Amino acid sequence: MGKIIAIANQKGGVGKTTTAMNLAASMAVLEYKTLVIDADPQANTTSGLGHNPREIEKSIYECMVGKADIRECIIESEVSFLHLVPSHINLVGAEVEMVNLSNREEKMREVLKEVQDEYDFILIDCAPSLGLITVNALTASNSIVIPVQCEYFALEGLGKLLNTITIIQKRLNSKLEIEGILLTMYDVRLRLSNQVVEEVQTHFKNMVFDTIIPRNVKLSESPSFGVPAIVHDAESKGSLAYLSLAKEIADRYNK
Repeated sequence: MGKIIAIANQKGGVGKTTTAMNLAASMAVLEYKTLVIDADPQANTTSGLGHNPREIEKSIYECMVGKADIRECIIESEVSFLHLVPSHINLVGAEVEMVNLSNREEKMREVLKEVQDEYDFILIDCAPSLGLITVNALTASNSIVIPVQCEYFALEGLGKLLNTITIIQKRLNSKLEIEGILLTMYDVRLRLSNQVVEEVQTHFKNMVFDTIIPRNVKLSESPSFGVPAIVHDAESKGSLAYLSLAKEIADRYNK
Protein backbone atom coordinates (compact mmCIF):
# COMPACT_ATOMS: atom_id res chain seq x y z
CA MET A 1 0.00 0.00 0.00
CA GLY A 2 1.41 3.39 -0.99
CA LYS A 3 2.45 5.97 1.57
CA ILE A 4 0.48 9.24 1.36
CA ILE A 5 2.48 12.34 2.27
CA ALA A 6 1.01 15.84 2.50
CA ILE A 7 3.31 18.79 1.87
CA ALA A 8 1.79 21.59 3.91
CA ASN A 9 2.39 24.91 5.60
CA GLN A 10 -0.28 27.61 5.71
CA LYS A 11 2.48 30.20 5.20
CA GLY A 12 2.95 31.01 1.51
CA GLY A 13 6.27 31.17 -0.30
CA VAL A 14 8.03 28.45 1.68
CA GLY A 15 8.63 26.05 -1.22
CA LYS A 16 5.63 23.71 -0.99
CA THR A 17 5.02 23.40 -4.72
CA THR A 18 8.74 23.26 -5.51
CA THR A 19 9.00 20.45 -2.98
CA ALA A 20 5.93 18.59 -4.24
CA MET A 21 7.09 18.67 -7.87
CA ASN A 22 10.74 17.90 -7.30
CA LEU A 23 10.36 15.36 -4.51
CA ALA A 24 7.78 13.48 -6.60
CA ALA A 25 10.05 13.56 -9.67
CA SER A 26 13.01 12.37 -7.58
CA MET A 27 10.95 9.49 -6.16
CA ALA A 28 10.03 8.57 -9.73
CA VAL A 29 13.68 8.71 -10.87
CA LEU A 30 14.41 6.23 -8.07
CA GLU A 31 11.75 4.06 -9.78
CA TYR A 32 9.08 4.38 -7.13
CA LYS A 33 5.62 4.63 -8.67
CA THR A 34 4.61 8.11 -7.61
CA LEU A 35 1.38 10.10 -7.86
CA VAL A 36 1.34 13.82 -7.08
CA ILE A 37 -1.99 15.44 -6.21
CA ASP A 38 -2.28 19.17 -6.89
CA ALA A 39 -4.63 20.27 -4.11
CA ASP A 40 -3.94 23.98 -4.53
CA PRO A 41 -6.37 26.10 -6.62
CA GLN A 42 -3.36 28.06 -7.93
CA ALA A 43 -2.49 24.84 -9.83
CA ASN A 44 1.25 25.58 -9.88
CA THR A 45 2.23 21.91 -9.66
CA THR A 46 -0.04 21.23 -12.64
CA SER A 47 1.57 23.94 -14.78
CA GLY A 48 5.03 23.13 -13.44
CA LEU A 49 4.67 19.60 -14.79
CA GLY A 50 3.74 20.88 -18.23
CA HIS A 51 -0.07 21.06 -18.21
CA ASN A 52 -2.19 24.16 -18.75
CA PRO A 53 -4.68 24.39 -15.85
CA ARG A 54 -7.18 26.19 -18.12
CA GLU A 55 -7.33 23.12 -20.35
CA ILE A 56 -7.87 20.66 -17.51
CA GLU A 57 -11.36 19.14 -17.66
CA LYS A 58 -11.14 16.70 -14.77
CA SER A 59 -9.18 17.49 -11.63
CA ILE A 60 -9.01 16.65 -7.94
CA TYR A 61 -11.97 19.04 -7.57
CA GLU A 62 -14.27 16.79 -9.63
CA CYS A 63 -13.09 13.77 -7.64
CA MET A 64 -13.80 15.34 -4.27
CA VAL A 65 -17.32 16.51 -5.13
CA GLY A 66 -18.21 13.17 -6.72
CA LYS A 67 -18.30 14.27 -10.36
CA ALA A 68 -15.41 12.06 -11.58
CA ASP A 69 -13.51 8.89 -10.75
CA ILE A 70 -9.88 9.50 -9.82
CA ARG A 71 -8.67 7.18 -12.59
CA GLU A 72 -10.26 9.52 -15.15
CA CYS A 73 -8.21 12.40 -13.73
CA ILE A 74 -4.72 10.84 -13.60
CA ILE A 75 -2.38 12.09 -16.32
CA GLU A 76 1.18 11.07 -17.13
CA SER A 77 4.22 13.32 -16.96
CA GLU A 78 7.48 13.46 -18.89
CA VAL A 79 9.10 11.46 -16.07
CA SER A 80 8.62 7.67 -16.06
CA PHE A 81 6.84 6.40 -12.92
CA LEU A 82 5.38 9.88 -12.23
CA HIS A 83 1.65 10.61 -12.58
CA LEU A 84 -0.37 13.71 -11.71
CA VAL A 85 -3.90 14.47 -10.58
CA PRO A 86 -4.18 18.11 -11.65
CA SER A 87 -5.93 21.11 -10.16
CA HIS A 88 -7.73 24.11 -11.57
CA ILE A 89 -9.32 27.28 -10.20
CA ASN A 90 -12.65 25.52 -9.55
CA LEU A 91 -11.04 23.87 -6.53
CA VAL A 92 -11.76 27.14 -4.72
CA GLY A 93 -15.45 26.27 -5.00
CA ALA A 94 -15.01 22.77 -3.64
CA GLU A 95 -14.84 24.01 -0.04
CA VAL A 96 -18.21 25.74 -0.45
CA GLU A 97 -19.80 22.71 -2.15
CA MET A 98 -18.50 20.34 0.52
CA VAL A 99 -19.66 22.32 3.56
CA ASN A 100 -23.00 20.52 3.82
CA LEU A 101 -21.72 17.04 2.93
CA SER A 102 -21.46 14.35 5.59
CA ASN A 103 -17.86 13.34 6.40
CA ARG A 104 -16.70 16.36 4.42
CA GLU A 105 -13.18 16.13 5.91
CA GLU A 106 -12.75 12.60 4.54
CA LYS A 107 -13.54 13.11 0.83
CA MET A 108 -9.91 13.01 -0.28
CA ARG A 109 -9.23 9.90 1.80
CA GLU A 110 -12.14 8.15 0.08
CA VAL A 111 -10.84 9.24 -3.35
CA LEU A 112 -7.24 8.14 -2.75
CA LYS A 113 -8.22 4.81 -1.24
CA GLU A 114 -9.18 3.69 -4.76
CA VAL A 115 -5.60 3.99 -6.10
CA GLN A 116 -3.41 3.79 -3.00
CA ASP A 117 -2.39 0.19 -3.75
CA GLU A 118 -1.18 1.16 -7.22
CA TYR A 119 1.56 3.58 -6.07
CA ASP A 120 4.55 3.52 -3.74
CA PHE A 121 4.14 7.19 -2.84
CA ILE A 122 1.29 9.68 -3.18
CA LEU A 123 2.31 13.29 -2.51
CA ILE A 124 -0.26 16.04 -1.95
CA ASP A 125 0.65 19.66 -2.66
CA CYS A 126 -1.54 21.65 -0.25
CA ALA A 127 -2.75 25.23 -0.57
CA PRO A 128 -1.19 27.90 1.69
CA SER A 129 -4.13 27.80 4.10
CA LEU A 130 -5.64 25.57 6.77
CA GLY A 131 -9.00 25.35 5.00
CA LEU A 132 -11.17 22.33 4.29
CA ILE A 133 -9.08 21.08 1.34
CA THR A 134 -5.90 21.08 3.44
CA VAL A 135 -7.76 19.38 6.31
CA ASN A 136 -8.87 16.76 3.76
CA ALA A 137 -5.26 16.25 2.68
CA LEU A 138 -4.04 15.81 6.26
CA THR A 139 -6.92 13.44 7.03
CA ALA A 140 -5.98 11.32 4.01
CA SER A 141 -2.24 11.26 4.70
CA ASN A 142 0.09 8.95 6.60
CA SER A 143 2.53 11.78 7.22
CA ILE A 144 3.31 15.44 6.55
CA VAL A 145 6.38 17.23 5.24
CA ILE A 146 6.55 20.83 6.49
CA PRO A 147 8.72 23.13 4.35
CA VAL A 148 10.23 26.04 6.32
CA GLN A 149 12.24 28.72 4.54
CA CYS A 150 15.59 29.83 5.95
CA GLU A 151 14.49 33.43 6.32
CA TYR A 152 13.25 35.87 8.96
CA PHE A 153 9.83 34.87 10.35
CA ALA A 154 10.62 31.26 9.36
CA LEU A 155 8.87 29.85 12.42
CA GLU A 156 5.93 32.24 12.20
CA GLY A 157 2.72 30.24 11.95
CA LEU A 158 4.45 26.91 12.56
CA GLY A 159 2.86 26.63 15.99
CA LYS A 160 -0.59 27.09 14.45
CA LEU A 161 0.12 24.33 11.91
CA LEU A 162 1.40 21.96 14.60
CA ASN A 163 -1.75 22.70 16.64
CA THR A 164 -3.92 21.88 13.60
CA ILE A 165 -2.01 18.61 13.14
CA THR A 166 -2.68 17.73 16.80
CA ILE A 167 -6.41 18.40 16.36
CA ILE A 168 -6.52 16.23 13.22
CA GLN A 169 -4.64 13.46 15.02
CA LYS A 170 -7.22 13.54 17.82
CA ARG A 171 -10.38 13.86 15.74
CA LEU A 172 -9.82 12.64 12.17
CA ASN A 173 -6.57 10.76 11.61
CA SER A 174 -4.84 9.22 14.62
CA LYS A 175 -2.14 7.73 12.35
CA LEU A 176 -0.92 11.07 10.95
CA GLU A 177 2.79 11.54 11.68
CA ILE A 178 5.21 14.37 11.00
CA GLU A 179 7.54 13.01 8.33
CA GLY A 180 9.83 15.94 8.92
CA ILE A 181 10.49 19.67 8.78
CA LEU A 182 12.28 20.57 5.56
CA LEU A 183 14.55 23.62 5.51
CA THR A 184 14.30 25.35 2.13
CA MET A 185 15.80 28.37 0.32
CA TYR A 186 19.08 28.01 2.23
CA ASP A 187 21.88 30.39 1.28
CA VAL A 188 25.18 29.35 2.84
CA ARG A 189 26.53 32.92 2.44
CA LEU A 190 23.86 34.49 4.64
CA ARG A 191 24.30 34.57 8.39
CA LEU A 192 20.52 34.69 8.77
CA SER A 193 20.12 31.41 6.85
CA ASN A 194 22.61 29.71 9.15
CA GLN A 195 20.92 31.15 12.23
CA VAL A 196 17.53 29.83 11.10
CA VAL A 197 18.98 26.35 10.44
CA GLU A 198 20.53 26.32 13.91
CA GLU A 199 17.33 27.58 15.55
CA VAL A 200 15.07 25.04 13.84
CA GLN A 201 17.46 22.13 14.47
CA THR A 202 17.87 23.12 18.14
CA HIS A 203 14.12 23.50 18.68
CA PHE A 204 12.81 20.52 16.67
CA LYS A 205 15.84 18.16 16.78
CA ASN A 206 15.01 14.80 15.15
CA MET A 207 11.96 16.20 13.39
CA VAL A 208 14.22 18.08 10.94
CA PHE A 209 15.38 16.36 7.74
CA ASP A 210 19.13 15.96 7.27
CA THR A 211 18.69 17.27 3.71
CA ILE A 212 18.54 21.05 3.33
CA ILE A 213 17.25 22.57 0.07
CA PRO A 214 19.44 25.42 -1.22
CA ARG A 215 18.41 28.53 -3.09
CA ASN A 216 18.96 27.48 -6.68
CA VAL A 217 18.29 29.12 -10.04
CA LYS A 218 17.42 25.81 -11.72
CA LEU A 219 14.71 25.12 -9.12
CA SER A 220 13.24 28.56 -9.78
CA GLU A 221 13.29 28.43 -13.58
CA SER A 222 12.33 24.79 -14.28
CA PRO A 223 8.54 25.37 -13.83
CA SER A 224 8.64 27.86 -16.70
CA PHE A 225 9.79 24.97 -18.90
CA GLY A 226 7.00 22.72 -17.57
CA VAL A 227 9.41 20.16 -16.12
CA PRO A 228 10.86 19.38 -12.68
CA ALA A 229 14.45 20.47 -12.01
CA ILE A 230 15.81 16.95 -12.38
CA VAL A 231 14.69 16.97 -16.04
CA HIS A 232 15.78 20.58 -16.57
CA ASP A 233 19.27 20.07 -15.07
CA ALA A 234 19.93 16.82 -13.24
CA GLU A 235 23.33 18.02 -11.97
CA SER A 236 22.08 21.26 -10.35
CA LYS A 237 22.38 21.64 -6.59
CA GLY A 238 18.59 21.85 -6.29
CA SER A 239 18.04 18.60 -8.20
CA LEU A 240 20.65 16.76 -6.15
CA ALA A 241 19.16 18.08 -2.89
CA TYR A 242 15.66 16.77 -3.74
CA LEU A 243 17.15 13.44 -4.83
CA SER A 244 18.85 13.26 -1.42
CA LEU A 245 15.53 14.05 0.30
CA ALA A 246 13.77 11.34 -1.74
CA LYS A 247 16.38 8.80 -0.63
CA GLU A 248 16.03 9.94 2.99
CA ILE A 249 12.25 9.36 2.91
CA ALA A 250 12.50 6.15 0.87
CA ASP A 251 15.00 4.66 3.32
CA ARG A 252 12.45 5.07 6.12
CA TYR A 253 9.72 3.60 3.90
CA ASN A 254 11.82 0.51 3.17
CA LYS A 255 12.73 -0.25 6.80
